[in-house]
Amino acid sequence: MTTLALGPDSNGSVLVAEHGVIVRFGPVAPPTAATARPLTIDCSNGVIEPGAVNAHTHLYSGLAPLGMPLPEEEPRNFMEILEKVWWRLDRAIDASSLRAAARLHIAEALLAGTTVLVDHHESPELIERSLDIIGDACEELGIRALLCYGATERNDGLPEARSGLAECRRFIVTNRRPLVRGLVGLHASFTVSDETIREAGELCRATGAPLHVHVAEDVADVEDARRRGYAGPLERLHELRAVEPRSILAHGVHLGEEQVELAERLRLWIVQNPRSNRGNRVGYPLALRASSRVALGTDGYPSNMAAESEALGIVAEDAGDPRDPVLQRTVGGARLAAEIFGVDFAPLAAGAAADAVVRENGCVRHVVVAGRLVVRDGQLVTGDIASIRADAAREAPRLWERMRATPVRRWSEAEIPAQRTH
Repeated sequence: MTTLALGPDSNGSVLVAEHGVIVRFGPVAPPTAATARPLTIDCSNGVIEPGAVNAHTHLYSGLAPLGMPLPEEEPRNFMEILEKVWWRLDRAIDASSLRAAARLHIAEALLAGTTVLVDHHESPELIERSLDIIGDACEELGIRALLCYGATERNDGLPEARSGLAECRRFIVTNRRPLVRGLVGLHASFTVSDETIREAGELCRATGAPLHVHVAEDVADVEDARRRGYAGPLERLHELRAVEPRSILAHGVHLGEEQVELAERLRLWIVQNPRSNRGNRVGYPLALRASSRVALGTDGYPSNMAAESEALGIVAEDAGDPRDPVLQRTVGGARLAAEIFGVDFAPLAAGAAADAVVRENGCVRHVVVAGRLVVRDGQLVTGDIASIRADAAREAPRLWERMRATPVRRWSEAEIPAQRTH
């Protein structure tokens, strides 16, 4: 029997895990070596806590902190940020840069105490089997993950979108990694036709996997849906039957309270990304107070959820948000993960997933995922962090060279049917 015991911690609590599940948590003695032969980890100076959940991120941007080139002209708005930066980056990604980016982001996430990632991937020149590269990195380093490919028509029209949905289908059906699940992905409704949205919904129902999609991150998404004859992007997704229960809507900055209430009734999750929203100057989503189903993500920023929570507190105060949303968003992430993985993550208790973090004076000391020790004494156990960082440092300049050679493609150049098609 595989047994791991953490503790007792400074509160006198002990966590005992067997086969990836907590069997005891609280002020009890761990099993003796004679009965269960546990691996016992000292944490007498720390506190055992649930692992953190990053409910929306982009692992393909993992190399961005390593000198990603700035655009020649500063973007004037959100659409130009996409055109001049992120859409050039994702078109430059190849297999080796994706693997390096994913492994770096995952390793740093574990070292920061994040045990679940909800990833939204895009690499238009590397669609088929791209999710295997990410899934293998997650399984190797020992992090739970929900993965999808964000289907879009912004480069090559409907065939591109169908390739993205096919990658989602292939991964959902063939994935056998215990820590990883597949989702259905769309980039955002403004980059796809009604036909693609319908096909995404059909795939959700066929596979039982929910949708992961950007919604109302910027007012441009809202304006696009209205031009197509819909009240907004959420209504468009709903009317075209794409959002099944448990679906994940990233951002929701420009949703109104009635739309957020609709999302609540439909049992959808909305993920707030404070650092990204602040950096892209898209606003603060006050209307999210109308839902209890809101989680916290980083949108590609490093998966340090303590830093994201701190940023949320700052922007919430600046926006005059009367609530304290940090705790709600943290609990929301655990609930989101529980709904899709089918096992509780918080609070720590018998029967819940054995995903835990030991912190000492605010610093991560140990991390356990599915009962496996992945960080011990602040050091990554499941991989060589120096090698991972060196590989990332080698790949980054090559990626930046390809990115510089990738032309800016204006969104107005895309040919996507603009009319309502039902």
